[in-house]
Amino acid sequence: MKKLLAPLLLALCAWLPCALVAADAPAAGKWEKEISAFEKSDAEHPPEKGAILFIGSSSIRLWKTLVQDFPKHHVLNRGFGGSEVSDSVQFVDRIVVPYQPKLILIYAGGNDINAKKSPEQVAADFREFVEKVRAKLPNEPIDYISIAGNPARWNQVEKVKTANALIEKYCHDTPGLKYIDVFFHMLGADGMPRPEIFGPDKLHMNAEGYKLWTQLIEPYLE
Repeated sequence: MKKLLAPLLLALCAWLPCALVAADAPAAGKWEKEISAFEKSDAEHPPEKGAILFIGSSSIRLWKTLVQDFPKHHVLNRGFGGSEVSDSVQFVDRIVVPYQPKLILIYAGGNDINAKKSPEQVAADFREFVEKVRAKLPNEPIDYISIAGNPARWNQVEKVKTANALIEKYCHDTPGLKYIDVFFHMLGADGMPRPEIFGPDKLHMNAEGYKLWTQLIEPYLE
C-alpha cells in the first residue's frame, strides 16, 4: 500500500502549488477580446478626438442608444460588460488616453460589490483610475455615475450606499470631478427600485431606465 500511495502523494504535491497559483492569480487577458475589438474598430474607423467618453460596466455597454440620446454631443461608448473599476484602471492607456476625451463618465462599482470587494476598495480603485488618467491627461474632467440599486442585488444596497458616499466625498473634495447621483432617482416612493425601469433580469435597465439616465446626465455634458 505504501508503494502505491507514494507516487500519488508525489503527484499531488507537484500539482497543488500550481492549482493554488491558478486559483489566486487573476484571469489573464480576461477582457483582451473586448479591448482588442475596440482597438480594431478604432484602427478601421478612427474616432474623432475630444469626444465625451463613457466607460465602465454592462450598463454602459448595453446603452445602445447612447449616440441618439445625446444628439448635441459627440459621445463614445467604451463599456465592457461585467467589468469592475479596477478593470477600467487597467485599460486606461488603451481605451481612454488615445481618444483625448474632453470629459470622461465612468459607471462601475456594482460588480465590485457583488464580487465581495469592500466599499472602501471600490473608492480606492476609483481614485486610482483618476490618478492614472491624470498622469497622462492632467486636469481631465471626470464624472462618476453613482452605483445604482437594482432588484436583483438589493441585499447589497447598504454597501452600495457606503461606496457611493465615499466616492461622492472624494469627487466633492477633488477639483475637476463630479458625482452624478442616479441612485435615489431610480427608487420609488417606497424606497425600493422602480420595477418599470428594469429589464427581465432585474439587474439591467430597459429603455425607460436609459431615458431616466439621459435626463439626469444631460446637464453634466453642457
